[in-house]
Amino acid sequence: MSQRRIPVIIDTDPGVDDVLAILLALASPELDVRAIIITFGNTDIEAAHLNILKLHKALVRQFEQDPKSRARFPNFSPDAKISLAKGSSGPLEGDLHSAEYFHGRDGLADVDKRHPDLDADTQDPNAYPMLQFADKPAAEVAFDIISAEPARAVSYIILGPMTSFAQLVRDHGDVVRDRLGQVICMGGALDVPGNTSATAEFNFFADPFAVKEILEPASPATSFPLDRFLLVPLDTTTPHELPFPYYKARVDPAFENSTVPSDPRHKAPLVHFTSAFLERTREVMILFGKDAMELHDIVAVWCAVENPPPSDEELAAAQSLPVLKGAGWSAVHRRFQVERLGEITRGMLVVDRREDEGAYDPGANRAAVQAELEKHGFHIPGTLESNALPAQVEVEAPPVMEGKKPSSAGVPVVTATPGPVALLRMLSERVWGVVP
Repeated sequence: MSQRRIPVIIDTDPGVDDVLAILLALASPELDVRAIIITFGNTDIEAAHLNILKLHKALVRQFEQDPKSRARFPNFSPDAKISLAKGSSGPLEGDLHSAEYFHGRDGLADVDKRHPDLDADTQDPNAYPMLQFADKPAAEVAFDIISAEPARAVSYIILGPMTSFAQLVRDHGDVVRDRLGQVICMGGALDVPGNTSATAEFNFFADPFAVKEILEPASPATSFPLDRFLLVPLDTTTPHELPFPYYKARVDPAFENSTVPSDPRHKAPLVHFTSAFLERTREVMILFGKDAMELHDIVAVWCAVENPPPSDEELAAAQSLPVLKGAGWSAVHRRFQVERLGEITRGMLVVDRREDEGAYDPGANRAAVQAELEKHGFHIPGTLESNALPAQVEVEAPPVMEGKKPSSAGVPVVTATPGPVALLRMLSERVWGVVP
């Protein structure tokens, strides 16, 4: 008997990597995508909403030109429409920030300026037969899905700021706590630098108040249980990349950059769509020093594909360890505090390193430390220390509760996946139909 598909809600701010992540979700038979909740983040909520319509248009064109490719996307059918709802348009508190510096004004590397053929029709809702436009707030859409499914069946995937999920917990805390199976969230940076500031990953920078409310609740008894929460931080996602020379060789031989715009007459509609926003992304990434795009949000969807929500029995048997069912996946509990108001540390996950014997001393010469490690035969992967996977910092052992299983004493954080090659293979096969 085949395993039941996992009902999922995707909470996203559709930018470049979010759109690839959504395509992977739509192309994954393990998942049953019930709703896409749009939030602010990479761009404003209206532009983000349009990006889902652009994606829909590209897939419809793809199926018209190549009907066989429809089989690759089991989650994209008029027989099981996906609810599309608008979530939060700004953070719970504080200033509104976006990532338009990377994703462009439209969230897709300003694809609307270079490729008007990809623009979405906002006047005709019948142009989007695979979508059900929600007539209620996103929290109510998520509540209805979680309530209708069996208890602990639904996975909630957060690919943007945590604001809409925090609002869902505020509005329907009892149902979310009792019935939601799992939350998988891409966000944060623990032992690596941030990607928006020196200390913060963008999703957590965008609304650190929501992050603190969920991950450092004032009242754990009324918050979402963290043993059913998986954080997928930059520490884990960064090594997973889509090398642009690989994309050119395997997916689109005509792919270059925005000076050689994608030509829709000479390629499949879906390839044209992805090349149209990746061409500018390639230029930005080269400015950052690499000819590849990091697959942060794609890793979170991959995690949901391979790790269904745990049952109560599995959580009990795990003795408070994080539960991941997929081969090659692992996680540990991490403790940190969320900085909300720092002038230069907004969104930082502050780990107390003072008592950790393995951490660098403050002000240490890191090159000298590396030389000392090499002298004693400790090999660090990569040609440069900055390319090595980060060392995790743990300060205290989890407390024991009166002889019973230890408390989690922290947030479950994904630390290992089956690897970048495995993800690149899955993404290529499922989204573009390319066998590496």
